[in-house]
Amino acid sequence: MKYYRKQNSITNDEWYSSLIVLNEKSYYELGLGDFSELYLIAKESGLSPDKYVEKLISSKNLPRFEDEVEESLILSPIFPQEVWAAGVTYSDSMRERQAESDTPDVYAKVYSADRPEIFFKGTGERMQGPNEELGIREDSGWDVPESELAVVIINGEIAGYTIGNDMSSRSIEGENPLYLPQAKVYNKSFSLGPCIVSKDEIEDPQNLKVELSITRKENIVFQGESSTSEMKRNVYELVEWLQKSNDLPQDAVLMTGTGIIPPQDFTLNEGDIVSISIEKIGTLTNKIVLV
Repeated sequence: MKYYRKQNSITNDEWYSSLIVLNEKSYYELGLGDFSELYLIAKESGLSPDKYVEKLISSKNLPRFEDEVEESLILSPIFPQEVWAAGVTYSDSMRERQAESDTPDVYAKVYSADRPEIFFKGTGERMQGPNEELGIREDSGWDVPESELAVVIINGEIAGYTIGNDMSSRSIEGENPLYLPQAKVYNKSFSLGPCIVSKDEIEDPQNLKVELSITRKENIVFQGESSTSEMKRNVYELVEWLQKSNDLPQDAVLMTGTGIIPPQDFTLNEGDIVSISIEKIGTLTNKIVLV
């Protein structure tokens, strides 16, 4: 099942969010705020989220709607307290980061090392949702999106998966690897969505097709694809490393790296539309602005 968080208006200035689940062409209101709330309630009942929702649907206790949900009303499916990201998890990513850097051996060492590169990306307050604006830094001249499978972690456990766009300034990181925080953490520097798919639905996260498309003035200027099967480290290993000597809050997300890198002569422009699709999850779309 696919879980979305929907915005509902009370007045012009007031709104609340509700978790919905798509079931074929209809959707059900779950009466909950987000996926984390569902996960914890289901766990207390001894059920997975999908089994818990199936039980509610079969009991006919959920409001059902036949109308399609407006894209503008879809929010990020969870509001994480912390978002982390892993780097150099694909060989293509290693080679491209070597090419942009004056110290290429750093990335080769990370790729082949036992310990992965994991860095703090931001908090929920910095997160952008589906169809919201993503930023490129005004002090950077070379910027790219990074299409990534994102792992939803609740109370230290893998609860599901979503799509992440880990925006990156290649010019800043390429100048010096120690500038990584500035290349990665800034206003509107990442997005998550559009939904969460539970771990029951995706039994093998290491076998998912990933696609990236960038549109400029209605013309496609870049397309690429990869697969999570190309990752050097699997999601379970990355989540384990993330939590070594590092207690996570209740709701956290880990983005797991990208295998799709635009060519070195490509950079994002204001107004570009970035769409990331991951098999079994959906498509996350954002518009680029200067920040």
